[in-house]
Amino acid sequence: MTPAARTRLALASAGAFLLVACSDGEASTPSGETFPAAGPSSAAPSSAAPSSAAPVRLREPDLGDPQTIVRGLEAPWGLAFLPDSSALVSERDSGDILRVPAGGGDPERVYQVDGVDAGGEGGLLGIAVDPDYEQDKYVYAYYTASGDNRIIRFTLSGGSPRVILDGIGKARIHNGGRLAFGPDGYLYAGTGDAGNGSESQDRDDVNGKILRITRDGEPAPGNPFDGSPVWSMGHRNVQGLAWGPDKKMYGIEFGQNTWDEVNVIQPGRNYGWPEVEGKGGDDRYVDPLVQWSTDEASPSGAAVAGDTLYVAGLRGERLWTVPLGGGAPRAVLSGEYGRLRTVAVAPDGALWLTTSNTDGRGERRDGDDRILRFPAQK
Repeated sequence: MTPAARTRLALASAGAFLLVACSDGEASTPSGETFPAAGPSSAAPSSAAPSSAAPVRLREPDLGDPQTIVRGLEAPWGLAFLPDSSALVSERDSGDILRVPAGGGDPERVYQVDGVDAGGEGGLLGIAVDPDYEQDKYVYAYYTASGDNRIIRFTLSGGSPRVILDGIGKARIHNGGRLAFGPDGYLYAGTGDAGNGSESQDRDDVNGKILRITRDGEPAPGNPFDGSPVWSMGHRNVQGLAWGPDKKMYGIEFGQNTWDEVNVIQPGRNYGWPEVEGKGGDDRYVDPLVQWSTDEASPSGAAVAGDTLYVAGLRGERLWTVPLGGGAPRAVLSGEYGRLRTVAVAPDGALWLTTSNTDGRGERRDGDDRILRFPAQK
């Protein structure tokens, strides 16, 4: 869906510490139902009707002594696996996409996204591998360009990428950026409010939303608002997307001064920002499943293995484990590796975790940034 005008037009545990800072350490700015597996429409073009597979219940990882898969990365952000179990990693500031061997070793640059405007929280952010990669070889990336944030589709063999969605507002903060294919085979994107909270409450604006689109960037069949890519609204800065074994969707959200959130995402629902931060008890908005004070989390990436949701914490410098069957969240790895950005489950069931100490807000340690691998329990 381009040009930009088509995107921004009217598209019919936790301690309560009050901090005068946003959740990722930036300056403060003013300001469960089951997930419906919306299947592809029979009327949709074949390029917009992806294959989907039943979710696999993966074993939970062993969070003991991890393997260091790779060292020396610069501000890694996105992480996605290829069918051969190697991983693609995006570097926010360089615009490079690296391939990391499944067993670890030196990364290889396999693609560079031109036109990345890296600054503040912007740059080359999330990446996703097409579920039909073995047939179409498509990879997707979310990045900050000179005038907006946009989503592109490309192949690693080279050639110019295709812009499939543009016109997502940009700023030095709150660019969102997470991409993930859902169990229904459609592409989901988390966007930020770009420092303007009112956009989150504007249904006709793509900022402060979770979007659901086809591989061509069109609104996916079954979206709650006719002709719109918007799946849910009232978000501040979504940087984590994950699905449980029951296809329930989770969105991970930075708070401003008080509460970070884990939300159960339901189509068409409003999650309250900027009217509510954390649990507000207002029937107009969905309360979070879990909330943390902003110094405990500043959560970014998320993944589900077994019956546990894993959430990486930036400012909190810890990995949160959230039992989906009930029980209190638990923090692990507190302070051991610094800021944690992205967590993902590999094809073999191992949990991969990236650090983010070279992003301008962390304390660089020897060997940073790195990817850690925690094997699945036997």
